[in-house]
This record gives sequence, structure tokens and C-alpha cells, in this order.
Amino acid sequence: MTHTAPETVTPQHGHVPDVYRLDVTHRHGDAYDVDIRGHRLLVDQPTQVGGTDVAPTPVELFAASLATCVAFHAGRYLKRHGLPRGGLRVHTEFTMAADPPARVESLRITITPPPALSAQRHAAMLAVASHCTVHNTLRLPPRVEIGLEPLEP
Repeated sequence: MTHTAPETVTPQHGHVPDVYRLDVTHRHGDAYDVDIRGHRLLVDQPTQVGGTDVAPTPVELFAASLATCVAFHAGRYLKRHGLPRGGLRVHTEFTMAADPPARVESLRITITPPPALSAQRHAAMLAVASHCTVHNTLRLPPRVEIGLEPLEP
């Protein structure tokens, strides 16, 4: 693959969007390899639900995706204003819904700004970080299609 997924996508009328791809392959038990542009990730399940706990779960990666997107946008705000990013942290907590279907019910993201960020800039950094691509996607969910490859004759 030659393209990387941009953090912000501006739709253009009549423009055909780029398609970004990743592949997931079974490794063993409940563990799967994820190949994204040559980068390898591993996902698994905790031992208490039958996995080997050698990697985060897909749901943990979902929460991590949001947290890292928030951190990236907060960091870009700091860089744009010539401020150091040292000390920037993002803490995330999530809960699972008790009723079906299985899903994340809530996410709480807490940004710890770097010490160099003045209190006057906190609201502006928060506004930028709150509009990260992953958060925007959750607010305006994409169409999702899940299908099977056709069987070979």
C-alpha cells in the first residue's frame, strides 16, 4: 500500500474517496494478527474468557484508537502554537453495556495538558482534541457492511 490514512478527511463533491485497507489473520486460539501498511498488531482475549492474554482485545484497541486520536490532535494544537508536548497524557476509561447487544456503553477521556500550557489555552486545546477524526466518526457513524467472500467453485 502506498497511502496512509490522513487524520482529517475533507469530502469533496464528485471526489471518489481513497480506500484504506488492513488485513486480519488468525494466529492461534483467540489471537489474531493485524497488518496495517506493514505494521503488525496483535489482538487476543483475556484468559478468563478463553484467550491467552498475549495482547489487547479489539475493544481495548477501539478505546486506544480514540485516546490516541485525541492525544494526536492535542499534540498538534501544542505544536501549532510552538508549545512543548512533554507531559501531555490522555487517560481513558470505558464501560461495557450490561444489556445486549455487546458494546461499549461509555468512554471517558481525560487529557492532562503539559505543564507549559497556560490555563488560558486549556479550552482551545480541548476544543481541538474533541474534534479528532475518531471522535467525529463516533458522532457521525459510518455505514458498516460485513460480508463473506464468495465460495470458490
